[in-house]
Amino acid sequence: MRPLTDEETKTMFEKLSKYIGDNIKLLVDRPDGSYCFRLHNDRVYYMSEKILKLATHISRDKLVSVGTCFGKFTKTIKFRLHITALDFLAPYAKFKVWVKSGAEQSFLYGNHVLKAGLGRITENTMQYQGVVVYSMTDVPLGFGVAAKSTLECRQVDPMSIVVFHQADVGEFIRNEDTLT
Repeated sequence: MRPLTDEETKTMFEKLSKYIGDNIKLLVDRPDGSYCFRLHNDRVYYMSEKILKLATHISRDKLVSVGTCFGKFTKTIKFRLHITALDFLAPYAKFKVWVKSGAEQSFLYGNHVLKAGLGRITENTMQYQGVVVYSMTDVPLGFGVAAKSTLECRQVDPMSIVVFHQADVGEFIRNEDTLT
């Protein structure tokens, strides 16, 4: 387990800023202690510094994971967010989308959100902006990228895609063997 390089940190923070903007500072400087990001086996983990000190006593080859997995770096050094980061993205999300109860199941099976299933969307959401997807009862379901801006969403037909699916809580069941 090692600290992220400057390039890795920049890449990861650029991806996070698409979803939570300047609220990244709130992830690191928390009132309940100091938190940090560490890289282990191409995966980025978020943990308190207390846990980090305890984890240093375990050898790298025996350590499976520590803290919360935020995502992983691909072989081309691109960062992919994992669904396990949703608990930290949801409270700080700048742009949100609420889906109707009939469209929840479709989203949780890995499908994009259609205009017909769109309940609400945050004002001034721009096209290709990272959004957190909620149920109408404010339960975070996953995250994606806005396919249309807020203004465009009002005028498109009901079968148009308004949010591209990236990750959802149904992945815990569908991909439980590969999530670590």
